[in-house]
Amino acid sequence: MNKVVLIVGFSLFFILVDLYVYQAIKVSIHGFSMGWRRGINILFWALTGLSIISIVLINLNGDMFTKDVRRLIVTSISILYFSKIFGVLTLLIDDIFHGIQWLIGKFNKPETSKIPLENGMSRSEFISKTSLITMAVPMATMGFGIISGAHNYRIRRRTIHLPNLPAAFDGITIGQLSDIHSGSFFSRKGVKKGIDLLLSQKPDTIFFTGDLVNDEASEVAKYKDLFSKVKAPLGVYSTLGNHDYGDYKQWRSVEEKQKNLSDLIQTHKELGWDIMLNENRTLKVDGEEIAIIGVENWGAGRFSKYGDLELAHQGTQDKPVKLLLSHDPSHWDAQVRTQFSDIDVMFAGHTHGFQFGVEIGNFRWSPSQYIYKQWADLYRNDNQYLYVNRGFGFLGYPGRIGIYPEITIIELKKA
Repeated sequence: MNKVVLIVGFSLFFILVDLYVYQAIKVSIHGFSMGWRRGINILFWALTGLSIISIVLINLNGDMFTKDVRRLIVTSISILYFSKIFGVLTLLIDDIFHGIQWLIGKFNKPETSKIPLENGMSRSEFISKTSLITMAVPMATMGFGIISGAHNYRIRRRTIHLPNLPAAFDGITIGQLSDIHSGSFFSRKGVKKGIDLLLSQKPDTIFFTGDLVNDEASEVAKYKDLFSKVKAPLGVYSTLGNHDYGDYKQWRSVEEKQKNLSDLIQTHKELGWDIMLNENRTLKVDGEEIAIIGVENWGAGRFSKYGDLELAHQGTQDKPVKLLLSHDPSHWDAQVRTQFSDIDVMFAGHTHGFQFGVEIGNFRWSPSQYIYKQWADLYRNDNQYLYVNRGFGFLGYPGRIGIYPEITIIELKKA
């Protein structure tokens, strides 16, 4: 029943949006030859029909498509209709304005739609073409974000000065990856480019702060050979993110879900990554030590709280510096700063920077900032630091606009 309602709802939405958009197309192409007009009309409504048929097939029998094909179909339809909404809003605003004018002027004034502009174009034609442009801009932008932004990796370098840092660790470099989301990738070449870029920085150690997959451990299978190359002299340390538990997928049984998580944990080990599940490790250099703490996902609000920081912290009290891997940055304000003031730096991810925004110099804006107080880059409160990685991969929309995939290089220096 739910599937039928969903299908009917999407179908009605597509038809209503396209009926409105079609008015703009019809006005814009009125000067074309009959053949061109017929061809454009057929193409326009064929895309509507194809979109509806695709939604019907995916909902009724999604297994007839591979996961990659389903993702391609859903992404294409989403971009198409998201862009059309901009055109609909342009037409709607003009219709509202035109209606107000009609109510004010009654029948004493000529119809606004027939008032010619300076170039001889009627108002209705001008608005129609404007609406088509407002549709084309987001469509082109999102297309560019997929083609160019998805694997446009950026190195982000930051230096953190810690007063208690042992001399042997002065100048140590930490590479950070987060939010790989291997189930979303569509280009092995692009993924390899990012891994090669990380390794070219030659970090002393590497941290991975969760979300290796979207839902299923099997998603990473085709990329294991690539990620197994992620090595560092002092080791690679990892933990889990909210997507790693399979909480966003319907499983046939509890046992199946538990096995999926077990398989994913085993995958970390097979990659050569030291996964920490509410545990800690001691990093030793020239007889001196610092602590690395790894907690399972703990997020404020509705996000899962598998992490046990008190348990993970046990046994690190005598270490002069403590570095925490915790996927969700909301953990910092909720627990770390208030209860564990001896944790020097927390490494997080999770937000992806919304995969959309603007970063120019020191200016940063993203819708993510309206959800997360700390959503990207380095934050400080007294002597504690938080670094939020923008993510290596992507989820949902298979691209990035303005907020590019990140490889972090943190250097620790003695203050």
